[in-house]
Amino acid sequence: MASVDRGASADVSIEDRVISLGADTAAIPERLLLAHARGEVLFICGAGVSRPALPDFRELVLDVYKNLDTGTHAVLERVPRGAHNQFEADCDGLTERQSAEVKRFIGGDYDVVLGMLERRLDNQTRGDSRVRREVATRLRGAGSRPGSLHRALVRLSDRGGPTTIITTNFDLLLEQAASSIRPKVNSYSLGSIPRPSTQNEFAGILHIHGALDRAPQRFSELVLSDQDFGEFYLRRRVVPDFIYDAARLYHLVLVGYSANDPPMRYLLNAVAADGFRFTDLKERFTFFGTDAPDPVALEDWKARGITPIWYDSNGGHSVLRSTFEQWADFSVANGKQSKIDAAIKRIVRNNRVSASDPERDLFDHLVRRGNPSERARLSALASAAKADVGWLDAIMKIGTEKERVRRK
Repeated sequence: MASVDRGASADVSIEDRVISLGADTAAIPERLLLAHARGEVLFICGAGVSRPALPDFRELVLDVYKNLDTGTHAVLERVPRGAHNQFEADCDGLTERQSAEVKRFIGGDYDVVLGMLERRLDNQTRGDSRVRREVATRLRGAGSRPGSLHRALVRLSDRGGPTTIITTNFDLLLEQAASSIRPKVNSYSLGSIPRPSTQNEFAGILHIHGALDRAPQRFSELVLSDQDFGEFYLRRRVVPDFIYDAARLYHLVLVGYSANDPPMRYLLNAVAADGFRFTDLKERFTFFGTDAPDPVALEDWKARGITPIWYDSNGGHSVLRSTFEQWADFSVANGKQSKIDAAIKRIVRNNRVSASDPERDLFDHLVRRGNPSERARLSALASAAKADVGWLDAIMKIGTEKERVRRK
């Protein structure tokens, strides 16, 4: 397994370089990969991480209405995804309150919709309401198992000892994915979450919006409705204070969100304004999938203070899964040295001049992130594979580059 040179920082010449970790993977900024190798990255997981095993927020709302209000559900299920106030629903036969819920659903305000439904059915938006019982039942659905993306994210969340990962999901699939890790990865929710720090005590699976209780008969406190978001983001400021502290210490990487997800709006509001006022906030990233590059959507993310990493979402987001699986295999903390060595030997089969740009960049990255002993090991490996002098010169040049950075 590779070891990282934690005392060195990335040279400014690689600020805009992106690295492809293999076939059918997204191109990741090298500055993010190097930050991860230094243990300076936290992943924040949204509903997309648990799909298709579990529904996203929109599908969850539809499921709740299907069981609690069939009349309104019949109208909601005809609303096309992504309508965003550009669709006129036929609300004949619905009450004014139900019609108002439909309008909010079309606008994508799913947290507001659930709050309105709770207030209409139970005259409350907290506690053991029918809406919350229905949500818990749906998310505890039989047969839900962690996928390869859960497992890869858990591996990547190893900061070189402690495993730390943040999620806005209520499900316990990350816990299942981490069940074989020793020592055990603990789980925390809302007020019990440890304060962000760079110490080993800052560890665990951190459910900033609450988590389902392992005992089905017990009530779970969840940030689900608009009033919940107001309580924990505005009144108590539990979540924004946590996110702000984390953003000062780590690069936050969002996975499984769309730009209009209600949790995303609140998360962005928690740090976006401070990003302009305080220079100690680190760069934030999001993995953003569409079936074709969308420059307008990418600029929208940038305007929100997030650096987007685009990937092709065709094939059921297989590129996202491949990217994180390959990244985990190459991870400094707990990657597979056999995979790293195989990549080096494969790349140096060709001379450096005839190699492709992605191959040269990947080779250089695997060398650049290592400490002197790791660079020496990779150099010996390349020599044994009969690499041409161009590859060996590149290793020496990168070593000089790191020494130059240290002296600044």
